Amino acid sequence: MVSHAPQPQSTHHQVLKQSNSQSSNFLERHVGSNSHNIQQMLDLLGFASLDDFIDRTVPQAIRSQQTLQLPDAQSEYAALAKLKNIAAKNQVCRSYIGMGYYDCITPPVIGRNILENPGWYTAYTPYQPEIAQGRLEALLNFQTMIIDLTGLEIANASLLDEATAAAEAMTMSYGVSKNKAHNYFVSRDCHPQTIDVLQTRAKPLGINIIVGDHQTFDFTQPIFGAVLQYPATDGTIYDYCAFINKAHELGALVTVAADPLSLTLLTPPGEFGADIAVGSTQRFGIPLGYGGPHAAYFATKEEYKRQVPGRIVGISKDVNGKPALRLALQTREQHIRREKATSNICTAQVLLAVMAGMYAVYHGSEGLKNIAENIHKLTLILAAGLKRLGYKINSEYFFDTLQVELGTHGLEAILEGCQARNINIRIFNDTAVGISLDETTTPEDLINLWQIFAGNDELPFTIEELTDLTSHILLPRQSSYLPHPVFNRYHSETELLRYLHKLETKDLSLTTSMIPLGSCTMKLNATAEMIPVTWEEFGKIHPFAPPLQTRGYQILFQQLESWLAEITGFAGISLQPNAGSQGEYAGLLVIHEYHASRGEAHRNVCLIPTSAHGTNPASAVMCGMKVVAVACDSDGNIDVDDLKAKAEKHSHELAALMVTYPSTHGVFEEAIQEICAVVHRHGGQVYMDGANMNAQVGLCRPGDIGADVCHLNLHKTFCIPHGGGGPGMGPIGVAAHLVPFLPGHAVVPINKSTQHSTGAVAAAPWGSASILVISWMYIAMMGATGLTEATKVAILNANYIAKRLETYYPVLYKGKNGLVAHECILDLRSLKKSANIDIDDIAKRLIDYGFHAPTVSWPVAGTIMVEPTESESQAELDRFCDAMIAIRQEIAAIELGKMDAEDNLLKNSPHTAESLIAGEWTHPYSREQAAYPAPWTRESKFWPSVGRIDAAFGDRNFICSCLPMESYS
Repeated sequence: MVSHAPQPQSTHHQVLKQSNSQSSNFLERHVGSNSHNIQQMLDLLGFASLDDFIDRTVPQAIRSQQTLQLPDAQSEYAALAKLKNIAAKNQVCRSYIGMGYYDCITPPVIGRNILENPGWYTAYTPYQPEIAQGRLEALLNFQTMIIDLTGLEIANASLLDEATAAAEAMTMSYGVSKNKAHNYFVSRDCHPQTIDVLQTRAKPLGINIIVGDHQTFDFTQPIFGAVLQYPATDGTIYDYCAFINKAHELGALVTVAADPLSLTLLTPPGEFGADIAVGSTQRFGIPLGYGGPHAAYFATKEEYKRQVPGRIVGISKDVNGKPALRLALQTREQHIRREKATSNICTAQVLLAVMAGMYAVYHGSEGLKNIAENIHKLTLILAAGLKRLGYKINSEYFFDTLQVELGTHGLEAILEGCQARNINIRIFNDTAVGISLDETTTPEDLINLWQIFAGNDELPFTIEELTDLTSHILLPRQSSYLPHPVFNRYHSETELLRYLHKLETKDLSLTTSMIPLGSCTMKLNATAEMIPVTWEEFGKIHPFAPPLQTRGYQILFQQLESWLAEITGFAGISLQPNAGSQGEYAGLLVIHEYHASRGEAHRNVCLIPTSAHGTNPASAVMCGMKVVAVACDSDGNIDVDDLKAKAEKHSHELAALMVTYPSTHGVFEEAIQEICAVVHRHGGQVYMDGANMNAQVGLCRPGDIGADVCHLNLHKTFCIPHGGGGPGMGPIGVAAHLVPFLPGHAVVPINKSTQHSTGAVAAAPWGSASILVISWMYIAMMGATGLTEATKVAILNANYIAKRLETYYPVLYKGKNGLVAHECILDLRSLKKSANIDIDDIAKRLIDYGFHAPTVSWPVAGTIMVEPTESESQAELDRFCDAMIAIRQEIAAIELGKMDAEDNLLKNSPHTAESLIAGEWTHPYSREQAAYPAPWTRESKFWPSVGRIDAAFGDRNFICSCLPMESYS
């Protein structure tokens, strides 16, 4: 038992009364059920109060008896006002820093109808493709754009950022190359944050990074791969053909990190021999956001399609032969291959990839080229003016970036001029600075820049005198790009608006119904939480802006870190990891570095329960660890005897245990403290996967339970939306002895203990900083009592569903008192034998009832895992339960021989509108039974745009770029 002052008993109604009531009470907006509904659910479960119920559900030994020490809950209005004051402490300047980050223009039609639209941002990863055709098409557009611009054959549906995409390219090259080398060449002309992340990723894998000059590298050291920047970080455009040819002769793969906008004018990497191309699409309409979120890209040759990290959207067909899209090849790869997975990435940056792809749809090839040519022209004019002022430009060939040699001119005077005009430039060293222009740059901006470099002198020229200039593009592009109809049809706002709406209506999001995905926590993403994301004070800040300009962000980080530390019971927080998988990786790296600092680098065994999330073993392998599986018992708990035996056997090498709590089987394990103690006794550290933190907040804390590290999915527990498959954030909390080993950053120092820092795990110092405002708003509006109440209701809702459905579908695992945690697993395996009904049949039939299926066949094959969250009302829970019960009755009809075993409501689901009216109806059930199986479907019907998709056909006939538009007609 954690020793604290007693926590007062409180009903839901009392908590509401205690909260700030200015304008509105946010808790009652966030939690779906009122006190009357909550009592009805408790009555069904046989409990007099919510607190009595929680006392029987959560083990008393781990319960916190003290209310979280957080600021009082604020109304939406008050929280927005407070955050606005914090935002005002950021200084929005004109940033010409570059380094892969550029100011840009988000077309308003894209900003309002995608970024600010819950129909797009509240959807989940498209694992149920029949109800995700809209964003799958949008992602196919993105992939097609990348394939065309890079000149390579396949592309994925985005990665987290450019630096981690380069790291994924390195590890893919390591696995694909057959020359058995362990050296990886990194051009010194790559962005410094990319080099930093590559060094971090390489170290635990035994890869030796060689940072050098590609022009003088003699290949005497064998390399398995190389990465080159195009254009280089200082703006120079190089011809890499000779280097690539030599690398290929030695069996190495070459990655080119390329700015996609520059590729509208430059020869694409695929045409000069690159094996892989990576980069960021941030400048395609996505705000700077102090580093993110942004969509990176990854393109390569088709021969490597099975090694590509992340997700690929591919074209297949449905049961009626209609073209249909779905995730191809690597879908849920980590759950299948576990420690043999090529990457631990289980998501992407879907919302941002959709925006970037639509930016290209809106502008088309000519529009993109015009933007690029205008930027290049302004850069030429800027260079000519600087030369007239007596400065030297370092490169003969450039696109948008200049390295300016100061000569006898002093750096201090230049920086004073920048400060006076609210301008940021890049400082290379005491004698050179960098200037990168972008889509927002105007001729007036050039005059401002020249005046900085002219000092107190008047400009000895006018801009008109400098406009007759020759392009400085080396190897100009000859090939065409973006010829597909989708990039040539929607150039007016009216047309694009209708296209976006057409795609949105094909997808089921939280705007339609609950999404009861287990382990995904699809809770409310409140509008008040989302509003600050698009504030200019957060969106227009360059990630490497001077600290004096980012005081608002620093306050936001400090407050959020302190709140998360209090919620988790940890001493330190790193906000850098920008996905749950990156949080896992960062946490294990911290443990790895901790052991190494104590002279125990040999500790490399990671114990992982067989029930663990598939990214766990994949992350462990990426950290150079050896995975040893720990069995689970018949109740779904970790087999403590097996754990003790494995810990004893590997005592000398034991690095860590990875454990999810509550478990992925949906129960609070009573032995969790003993489990942690066993690992500590043998010198290991406990890594807690925070995927199920929504069942802990305010009731117990990982640090108190015995964990040393825990990552938090802010896109689950703390309300950042899933965005259809990204963005996310995966910050980590650590105990005091691990704080010195938290991630650092090569460009912006963020860890005071540079001696032990693990290095960067993401491109930006604070990951996807601009969406941290969402979690800040959530905690600020909920307060300690609200957060705790939300946890209690989340657990109640899961138990209510389990109780209502247990007579129809067995609940596979329950805790000590016959209760589940915040999610439950329903066992459907017997239905295969009794009625020949597969789990997919039930998942697809739920679509006819207007629901997204729960998580299917994970963590146990043949089951579904249901997580309702606290945001769903009792009415919505009942609607879902009624649908599941009705489906069970449909299955019973098959079992009794009243319905055909093959031609039935489930096997033919989902039913499209087209299938109901096309041709003669020959099925042994009515159209009404097919399409309107429940009363609510008559009031508001969600129609899938395609029938059941043939995934295997798509994998056999792999296509991951746009078909001609006539294919969809």
